[in-house]
Amino acid sequence: MTSSSPASPFRVAYVPGVTPTKWVRIWNERLPGIPLALVPVSAAEAPDLLRDGGADAGFVRLPVDRTYFSAIPLYTETTVVVAPKDHVVTVVDEVGTGELAEDVVLHPRDDTLDWDDWGRLPGRPAIERPATTADAIELVAAGVGLLVVPQSLARLHHRRDLTYRPVTDAPQSRVALAWPEAATTERVEDFIGIVRGRTVNSTRGRTQPPAQPKRPSARGAQDTPARGNRRRGTGGTRGGKRRGPRRRS
Repeated sequence: MTSSSPASPFRVAYVPGVTPTKWVRIWNERLPGIPLALVPVSAAEAPDLLRDGGADAGFVRLPVDRTYFSAIPLYTETTVVVAPKDHVVTVVDEVGTGELAEDVVLHPRDDTLDWDDWGRLPGRPAIERPATTADAIELVAAGVGLLVVPQSLARLHHRRDLTYRPVTDAPQSRVALAWPEAATTERVEDFIGIVRGRTVNSTRGRTQPPAQPKRPSARGAQDTPARGNRRRGTGGTRGGKRRGPRRRS
C-alpha cells in the first residue's frame, strides 16, 4: 500500500517591510493540505524571482511590468525620515523635504522610493551611497546623516536610539500582490481571495455546490389561505376582517 505524495507548496515571495502573517494563517486554516512557503526577497530582485518561477505570487513594491505581471495594489505607505532621537526634526510631528536641506540625507542603493519625478533628492548628498537600507540605518545611528524611507522599513530596522517623523512631500511606496499573468492558477486565485478578504464560500477557483431551492415550511403552507376561501367578516369589535374560517357547529 503506497501513501500519496505530499502536495507541493504554494510559494509566496515578500519584500522587506511586508508582514504576510495574517494571510498565511488564513491560508493554513482554509487549505491545510497545501503548505505555504514564504520566500524573502529584496524589492529590486522580486520581479525577476517571479518571472523565473522562484515563487507563485509575491508581495512587491510598485511599479512592475504590467505587460507581464498582474498586480493588485494593496496599500500606500507613509514616507518618514529616520533620525537620532536628539535631532531637531524630532521636536515636530512632521517635516517637509525643504526642512532637510542642511542635513546629509543618505540614499542607499536599494532605495525603494522613486525620486526621479521629484526633481532632486532632499538634503545634501553623502560622500558615498550605502549599499543597503540596513547600512544606512547604522550610519544614521553614528550621526552621519538622515534617511528617508517607507515607514515599514523604519519599523523593520528599529533602534532605541533612533526615531522617525512623517515627511509630507516625499514620494510614497505602494505595495501590491503580483504574479505572472500567464501563470494564474487555481491556487493563485485562492490566495487572491484570501488577500482581498473574500469568505471561504466566495473564493475563486473553488467549485461550490449549487444552491438548493427553498421549500415552504409546513407552518407557512397552513397559514396561507386560498384566495377563494377568504371571507369578509362583519362581526368583531371593530368591524374588521376575520383572520380565519368560521367555526361550524
